[in-house]
Amino acid sequence: MDFAPRLAPSIHRVGTESAFEVLGRAQRLADAGRDIINLGIGQPDFRTPDHIVEAGVKALRDGAHGYTPANGLPALRRAVAADLEARHGAPVDPDCVVVVPGGKPTMFFAMLMFGEPGAEILYPNPGFPIYESAIRYSGATPVAVPLTADNGFALDADAVLDRITPATRLIVLNSPANPTGGVTPKDQIDRLVSGLEAHPHVAILSDEIYSRMLYGGRTHTSLLTYPQIRNRLILLDGWSKTYAMTGWRLGYAVWPEALVEHAVRLCINDHSCVNAAAQHAGIAALTGPQTAVDEMMAAFDARRRAIVERLNALPGVTCTDAAGAFYAFPDIRGTGLGARTLQDRLLEEAGVATVAGTSFGAHGEGYLRLSYANSLDNIHTALDRIAEFLETRAP
Repeated sequence: MDFAPRLAPSIHRVGTESAFEVLGRAQRLADAGRDIINLGIGQPDFRTPDHIVEAGVKALRDGAHGYTPANGLPALRRAVAADLEARHGAPVDPDCVVVVPGGKPTMFFAMLMFGEPGAEILYPNPGFPIYESAIRYSGATPVAVPLTADNGFALDADAVLDRITPATRLIVLNSPANPTGGVTPKDQIDRLVSGLEAHPHVAILSDEIYSRMLYGGRTHTSLLTYPQIRNRLILLDGWSKTYAMTGWRLGYAVWPEALVEHAVRLCINDHSCVNAAAQHAGIAALTGPQTAVDEMMAAFDARRRAIVERLNALPGVTCTDAAGAFYAFPDIRGTGLGARTLQDRLLEEAGVATVAGTSFGAHGEGYLRLSYANSLDNIHTALDRIAEFLETRAP
């Protein structure tokens, strides 16, 4: 007799991250002999810097093979606190730092703490798809805060404040942002923090994983620098993007003191602790030379300028100046094709992997995400292919 599973309804509320689906399709085409250029996945194409790799290898050779504290090695948590204070000028208690395997556990933990039927959680749209997925899984109602190209996809403080109700439990912020590359200026963050004084029941999850990826003289304003909200702020950051360590699965959050115990308990129930050798590598990343990071950022900046210029030269396409992260988010409505259709046809017919804006929420329709975490040569070849497709495509 066939197995007929009786699944909990909540499992059907879990979404996905379409960039990984596109990556899988692109890999299958490449395995079949197609020449595919991947501008879909948000992953640096650089190797993890050598001194970080060596620290991980040394840890393994020295016997770092066992469990660590659920919240992370004390030395790593101290290094995180010191790095945050050096970069943002805001003191951080290492005991409030919780190390996790990447950025997503912090998102899920926050949703599980604050989300339940009847609760509302605000999130940016278009935005990282796991925000909405985790909100829905928790049982809460996701409330989209639209981001638009009119202001470079920066968060508008009034748009957030206007959507707060007595049912609002949590607000998710992300700057620099995935998928848009938008950066929210300090005046909007000032306005948001000031407005939140009238809503003491609302917590904030600030996803600052791209905080060191800024271009054109722009600066990052961390929510850590506002003492009046520190008792309800969850800061998310990590190593994946800045140090080209996506596969190491290493991230962290700074939790309000009142929530640390709950976060650690979720760690114990979920993953016990983070890989020990990866944590030693994380210490080396934060305390060692930053030359490789500076070189990566310079390369990303050159790629950013090239891809934005090339996108704006395409028929039916316009693109705002990408301010941060490593994504361009062009408006493709002038092509006459929907986002998903253009994504699929570029992959199948032009050999270029991109991600439809609708993968990041309903407000992403009419847009496409291209990652410039790829070489300049590949970017130019990909844009040549896209240009040829748009100029010669069949209806």
